[in-house]
Amino acid sequence: MSSLGGNYGSALYSAALSENLTDEVYNELTELEDVFAKEPQYLKLLSAANVAKEERLKLVDDCLSGKVHPYVINFIKILTEKSLATHYSDCVKAYRERYYFDNGIMPVTAVTAVPLSDSQSKRLTDKIASISGKKIILTNKVDPSCLGGVKLSYDSKQIDGTVSHRLKEVQELLKLDASQAT
Repeated sequence: MSSLGGNYGSALYSAALSENLTDEVYNELTELEDVFAKEPQYLKLLSAANVAKEERLKLVDDCLSGKVHPYVINFIKILTEKSLATHYSDCVKAYRERYYFDNGIMPVTAVTAVPLSDSQSKRLTDKIASISGKKIILTNKVDPSCLGGVKLSYDSKQIDGTVSHRLKEVQELLKLDASQAT
């Protein structure tokens, strides 16, 4: 995340917090993030120096007025005025980090060889929530190379309980034993 995105996203969060709008703004920011991911040229257009600022601001109004909260529109207009709309995702990431922290939410990524079933996801989410005391947002990524088990990533930590990881540990142990035998 760029420091610029961090500053702008954090400032938006502070403004939304002061008005008790953090949930509404968060939901709209993430919805727009999905839209912009599908149409990345839109943000490039909003940052294009060769398009008059007034035209770019009009594009924001035409697309978003009446559809999202004025805080979100004004935020995107600020980014547009400064030709920084391409930093939108960094801004949302900073907002999300503060939102998650304030609401006791912890995103967790579970890497498995096959997709987790709904019941497995629920059990894993419930277990992590009971240990951490936080609300868990679980994302399941599939990587057949892990062979089985699960690798969890959260708060810059990793717990690797995959079969492939355990096989590597055994392999390292065998190498160590072989070198000590000679």
